[in-house]
Amino acid sequence: MSLSPRAAGAARAVGTSVAAVALSVAASHTALACSIGDFTATALCDAHDNGVIRVTDKDASGTPAKISLYLQLSMPGGERWSDTQTIQHPTAEGASVYLNPQGWYPGVSYRVHVQAGDQVDADITPLVVIPDVTCGAAASASASVSAEPSTSSTPSPASSTTPSATPTSSPSSAESSSPVPAASSAPSPAGGGTHLADTGASNGTTAFAGTAAALVVAGGGIVVTLRRRTTTRGSL
Repeated sequence: MSLSPRAAGAARAVGTSVAAVALSVAASHTALACSIGDFTATALCDAHDNGVIRVTDKDASGTPAKISLYLQLSMPGGERWSDTQTIQHPTAEGASVYLNPQGWYPGVSYRVHVQAGDQVDADITPLVVIPDVTCGAAASASASVSAEPSTSSTPSPASSTTPSATPTSSPSSAESSSPVPAASSAPSPAGGGTHLADTGASNGTTAFAGTAAALVVAGGGIVVTLRRRTTTRGSL
C-alpha cells in the first residue's frame, strides 16, 4: 500500500522531529554528566587561620563525589594518605570541602583523587603545591614551640629561690639588738658567791696570822722567863 504524497511528507516531518528531540536529550545528558574538569583544588588558609586544601565541585548532575588527599613523599612513587571528605550535593554553582594536610610546608605536594559514581575516577591535575605562606594559627604555634626551650632552660632572675629584697640580719646587728648587761665597777657584796680566781689575803687569814704571831711572842716570853729562873736558882 503506497502512501499519498501528503502522508509521506507528514511521516518525514514526524521522523525528523523525533530525531531532533533524541539528539537534544543526548546532548543535554552529555552536558550534565560529571567529569574531572568539574573539580578544582587550592591550598589556602581558612577562616580559623589553619592551612587547608579546598576542593570545589561544579557538577550540575549532582553526583556525590569522594575526595581523597595524599601527601607526596620524597621517595619515588611514595605517598601517604592525609584526609578524605565527601561532597554530598554538588551544584553547578559549586560545592566545596576542606581537607586537612599532614604537613604545611612550602613546596610540599599533595595529590587529590576524585571518585564520583561510575563517571569519574581520576586525579585533579596538576598536583597541589603548598605556597610560601604561613597561616596565622600555624605561625603562633611555631612561635610558642620555639620559645619553650629558652624559657625552660634559662631561669628568670625573679624566680630565684633567695629573693634579694628579703633583709638579712648580720651578726653585728644581732649583737647590737640583743641586750648586754653593762659592766659594774661596784664591788660585789660579801657572801655573794665563791670566786676561785680571787687573790690577796682574806679577813680569816689575817686573824690566823695575828694569833700565830701572838703565840710566838708569848712562847718567847715564857722561854726567857724560864731561863732567868733557872739562872737565879743556880746562883743561890
